[in-house]
Amino acid sequence: MTIAEYNTAVDLHADGIYRFAVKHLRDQDRAKDVVQESFARLWVKLEEVDGTKAKSYLFTTAHHVMVDEVRKDQRSTRMEEHHEDLRQTSQDQPDLKEVLDAALATLPAIQRSVVLLRDLEGYTYEEIAELTALNLAQVKVYIYRGRTALKEYIGQLDLVL
Repeated sequence: MTIAEYNTAVDLHADGIYRFAVKHLRDQDRAKDVVQESFARLWVKLEEVDGTKAKSYLFTTAHHVMVDEVRKDQRSTRMEEHHEDLRQTSQDQPDLKEVLDAALATLPAIQRSVVLLRDLEGYTYEEIAELTALNLAQVKVYIYRGRTALKEYIGQLDLVL
C-alpha cells in the first residue's frame, strides 16, 4: 500500500469506522480512539496490506479494537454505574435514539457488531463474514438473533411507556 492509498483510505473510511464504533461503544471519545487505533495499526502494516483490501483490514481491526475495549470495560468499573441514583431525568418519554441504543446495549458484542455492520453500514453478509472472521452461516444466525432480540426489547417498551 502506498502513502497515497493510505490517505485515500482515511478519506473514504474514517467516517464509516467512526459510525460503526460509536454505535457499538456508545461513546464518541472511545469511538474516536478506535478509529485512530485502526489507522495507526494500518500505518504500521502499510507495506503488508494490499491497497484494495484497506477497507476490510480497517473494519476488521476496528472490530478487534472494540472487542478489546469491551473486555477492558468488563474488568473495570465505571463511576457512573455506581452513581445512577444521582442522575436526574426530566424527559417524560424516551428518545427513539436512546431506546435503540439501550436495545443495542442488551445484545452480545458479536451480535451488535454484525447487526450494525449490516443495518447501519449496509455491508453484505459476505463482507461481514470477511470483516469479522466468521463464516457466512454464523453471520446470518447472529444477525437473525440480534434482530429478534431487538424486536422483543422494543416490543416490550409499551409496558415501560
